[in-house]
Amino acid sequence: MKIYIAHSREFDYEKELYWPIRASKKLPQVDIILPHEPGYDNRQDRDFYRHLDLIIAEVSYSATGLGIELGWAADDHTPIVCIYQEGRKYSSSLHAITDQFYEYASNEELQATIERIIVKNQY
Repeated sequence: MKIYIAHSREFDYEKELYWPIRASKKLPQVDIILPHEPGYDNRQDRDFYRHLDLIIAEVSYSATGLGIELGWAADDHTPIVCIYQEGRKYSSSLHAITDQFYEYASNEELQATIERIIVKNQY
């Protein structure tokens, strides 16, 4: 299963998103792409999104690039699930591309939420 984690650059995503994902003991069995991870070439073309099994979008912070990515994925019928930090508001326009939204309050909840999302979306 190939999973792309989409997000804004407007927060400390390495500490608040990447570290909890990579620290999870249950997630290594799937291919998780973190686009700004050191060593990863994050220059995806339009075709890249057609070959994903799932996009998990961290939507606590809005971003134009994130919206473009999600629009391309939705156009290709790639499943999209949104996660957001407790107390943050996400854009209501996201309801046009998915009805799956999950709130988390801590690193542990983030890990558990992503694990549940993956299990639910595996074929």
